[in-house]
Amino acid sequence: MYTCKYCEKCFTQSSTCNRHERTHEGVKPYTCKHCKKSFRRLDNCKQHERTHTGDKPYSCTYCKKCFSQLELCKQHERTHTGEKPYTCKHCKKCFRSSGNCKKHERTHTGVKPYTCKYCNRSFNYSSNCKKHERIHTGEKPYTCKVCKECFSQSSIWKRHERTHTGVKPYACKHCKKSFSQSSNCKQHERTHTGEKPYTCKHCKKRFKQFKTCKEHERIHTGVKPYTCKHCKKCFSQSSNCKRHEENHAVDRPLKHKQCFEVKIHLQKQEPSTHSGKKSCMLLSSTEENLSQVESLTCWICQEEISSEACLIQHYNDHMR
Repeated sequence: MYTCKYCEKCFTQSSTCNRHERTHEGVKPYTCKHCKKSFRRLDNCKQHERTHTGDKPYSCTYCKKCFSQLELCKQHERTHTGEKPYTCKHCKKCFRSSGNCKKHERTHTGVKPYTCKYCNRSFNYSSNCKKHERIHTGEKPYTCKVCKECFSQSSIWKRHERTHTGVKPYACKHCKKSFSQSSNCKQHERTHTGEKPYTCKHCKKRFKQFKTCKEHERIHTGVKPYTCKHCKKCFSQSSNCKRHEENHAVDRPLKHKQCFEVKIHLQKQEPSTHSGKKSCMLLSSTEENLSQVESLTCWICQEEISSEACLIQHYNDHMR
């Protein structure tokens, strides 16, 4: 048995013990040939170098998809076999990878083993901790091959590159519709399965989307996290706040003036003709629905308009 000099943890192999001691010493003896980033373990350094070279030496035996890491390849193959060899100690839920199983177990224990070097904030996952630290360092290690824009997160970088390539790697299991993002694909699949995995904490109502569930919970809590930049009025939904802020950016009398211009134009129509009857009907609608001008909805055809300028042009088209 080999014992760590710092924490008395024991290991069966000398190399494993030495590798562990580097976590205490902060020693990183392995350096990437391309960006000079340092690592404690040789295998981690080689894996990182493949992000520069694009080398993917491991191939799935079922679909020939290639991977840069052996463990990722094995995890992927389990999507074909359905094998889930790792079981949570607390709820017996099964997982395809050891890492995902350990991450899940922390939802039961509440352990947050990863701490930010700069603000001592703790995280459940190593990846989340690294992402957070880039807020302090400003590091953006991921670069788009097409437009050279840099990103701090791998997922955002990959999603951005798909805007250039048009690749949609996520396909619905039920109708084969494709998506560029995994989350959008899962949301779409729930329209087939009817699954509602998100539950309100207060009334147990269930929802298909996490965002919709959170918005619903604010009905119970009264929380209004979105504040207007102009008048400090608060809203429970971001969309309502943005719509309200747009009203500040528009000259309100202009909208009322346009509405009354429509009324005056309609009053000039001949009521005895077929078009005149329609004009009278529209005139009545104008008086009853004046307030709808404020909400960017045409009171004549009930079409929703994207901006105030487009709304004015839309009314002019009706008059013509």
